[in-house]
Amino acid sequence: MTAYDDLMAHARETEALAQVAGRLGWDQETMMPRGAAAQRGEESAAMEGVLHARRTDPRIGDWLERAEAPDDVAAANLREIRRAYARANKVPASLAAEIARVTSVAQGTWAQARADEDVAAFLPTLARVVALRQEEGQALAGGGDVYDALLDDYEPGAKAAELDAMFGALRPRLVSLREAIRERPQPEALSGKFDEAAQLALTRELAEIFGYDMARGRIDKAVHPFCSGSGNDVRVTTRTDPADPFNCLYSTIHEVGHASYEQNVDPDYLLTPIGRGVSMGVHESQSRIYENQLARSPAFAGWLLGRMRDAFGDIGITDPMEFARAVNRVSDGYIRTESDEVQYNLHVLMRFDLERALISGDLAVEDLEAAWNDRFAADFGFAVDRPSNGCLQDVHWSVGLMGYFPTYSLGNVYAGCLHEALRKARPGLDDELARGDLSGATGWLRENVQRHGALRGPRETVQAACGFAPSEAPLLDYLEAKFGTLYDL
Repeated sequence: MTAYDDLMAHARETEALAQVAGRLGWDQETMMPRGAAAQRGEESAAMEGVLHARRTDPRIGDWLERAEAPDDVAAANLREIRRAYARANKVPASLAAEIARVTSVAQGTWAQARADEDVAAFLPTLARVVALRQEEGQALAGGGDVYDALLDDYEPGAKAAELDAMFGALRPRLVSLREAIRERPQPEALSGKFDEAAQLALTRELAEIFGYDMARGRIDKAVHPFCSGSGNDVRVTTRTDPADPFNCLYSTIHEVGHASYEQNVDPDYLLTPIGRGVSMGVHESQSRIYENQLARSPAFAGWLLGRMRDAFGDIGITDPMEFARAVNRVSDGYIRTESDEVQYNLHVLMRFDLERALISGDLAVEDLEAAWNDRFAADFGFAVDRPSNGCLQDVHWSVGLMGYFPTYSLGNVYAGCLHEALRKARPGLDDELARGDLSGATGWLRENVQRHGALRGPRETVQAACGFAPSEAPLLDYLEAKFGTLYDL
């Protein structure tokens, strides 16, 4: 056994335990009885303690000094282990366990506060979460930028200043497009009631059409749709609304994009450091291109109209182009996850600025609701009506995911680049989508992005697939062309 072999054996076992820890989180969101929250917090803390001990095991340092990489795959594994080891050793074990314990309980506190429309009930818990993440960020930053240190957990190598510049370039054209659309008549909306069982049956069909392997996955209901797991156990959740079947259908397709990335990583990488998505930005590029550029395309919408009429009968729309306009309807709303493509990134940019202010201490937790409401009114032109539509709508801060939000917009930027490259590679894509055939598109993404896992860094992964450096321009060009056509701009 070489040092590299010993190191990889240790890494595989650690990754297997991490998957078990992730399953605890999945259960908490889907099936765990409400009364188990405190106990689950202790279980999560105990598991995090075990994982932290393994990730900081001094033998890793020794193995890294002696390990040699025989090929590019081994070199990538060593890169990821070295990075994770350095970060883990900067965070005390007691702090890692406390973060796991507090955020596990905080999730339940947030869910109850959201249901009760009671921000005050959540703020003391959020203050504790923010303080812990500030402490962790300071340990990781070593005197550098604390927010950058947290961001690096989700998008290795990214810097807030660079993202700020990219987002600054996005904002003017997005706002201009939105204002032009607001001047145009609104498309027709669906009408009727949409049976939950029929929604779930159609959503499962769509998941399989988009390549989700149900033999290695499952679809359950949750308050907040998400994807969990990797390799041969990748699970997604969705939610239903009897008046809005698009919520269920497109949330599921979005999560299937995430799930397909994890299911399609080269099986030789299973339970290794590169056997998962390379970053949340690249991950989000897969979910967004599945949901938007593919599933919301006018070509696919025409096919989906037929399936919805089969599933639900009369839905109030019969014309394929009118249905495409309904699928892509740009309308005022509070909820990020339900937002249209034009305004979605404006939701994310607001959260990016607010959480940076929370971490820097420029925004006190007790002032968050007022800051959120003021910023929302300035960015969207109307007032937040209740906390569940405002600062309590997202689960992320309750579970300590500071630094996560900007990866949503970065993922949209990456998706814009990948979509441009995909269309060049498959000039007949619209004909395929009109037949409900996603195999060409998802196959291209599998071969050019997904199967590589974390073999390359995030930007390198996208650049290798596209043949050009990522920028915001393809996304903006795509949005202006698509919505210009749909709204006769």
